[in-house]
Formats: sequence, structure tokens, C-alpha cells
Amino acid sequence: MYGLGMAKGLLVTLKNLTKRPFTVQYPEERLKQHPRFRGEEFVWYEERCTGCASCAKYCPLGIIKIVTSPSETAPLQGDKYLVEVFDIDISRCMFCGLCVEACPYDSLFMGSGFEQGQYSRKQMVISIDQLRQSG
Repeated sequence: MYGLGMAKGLLVTLKNLTKRPFTVQYPEERLKQHPRFRGEEFVWYEERCTGCASCAKYCPLGIIKIVTSPSETAPLQGDKYLVEVFDIDISRCMFCGLCVEACPYDSLFMGSGFEQGQYSRKQMVISIDQLRQSG
């Protein structure tokens, strides 16, 4: 039935003709984000971080690299370490949030940013200096 298929297709088109478009012109117009949106912007509070590397252990992809050394006040304050390297490779991150949930001291959060497109993968690695600026 050639005519019946055409009529069904035309009916679908006519139903959707009266609906408002939901597409926005992105750079000029921006959608409101949900408050629980997990973006690719990481916020790290250095004063809360003890260097326990729980976030790196619980990351399913292993994209968090932490290098620590014992601080001179470590025997007095407990298990506080100096964090020398804290790198996050967001080009491989799936934004699951397990690193945030694993942190017992609430020193790592996921922000709401999503505009971090770069031209090379080397630029997609967030270093400790960039994390310090975000917090």
C-alpha cells in the first residue's frame, strides 16, 4: 500500500508542525542546567585534601594521577601528605562522579562547566595549578 504509507508519514509531519522547536542557537542562547548536572569542570580544595588518593583508587578508568610525599608535620597531624602532582585527564573521563563520592574529606567536586574543548589531547589534562585556580 503505497498511498497508506505516504498518508501516515504526512500525518506525523502535520502533528509535529504545530509544536514549538526545542533547538536553541547555542553560543547566543544557553539552556538552563539542572542543579545536579555533573560537568567536566573539577573543583579541588587543597586545604581539605590529605593526599590519601582515594579518588584515584576509586576512578574506574584510572585517569587521576596523584604523587604525594610525607609532610614535615605528618607525625603531628596524622596522615596529611604534601600533594606534589594531581592530574586529571578529562579527555578519558566519563563523569561518573565516583572520585567525588570516594573522597572522605570533601575536597573534590564536579562543577557545571561543559565548554572545555581543546585542539589536542595534551591540553585536556588538568594539572594541579589549574585545580588550584578553580577552588
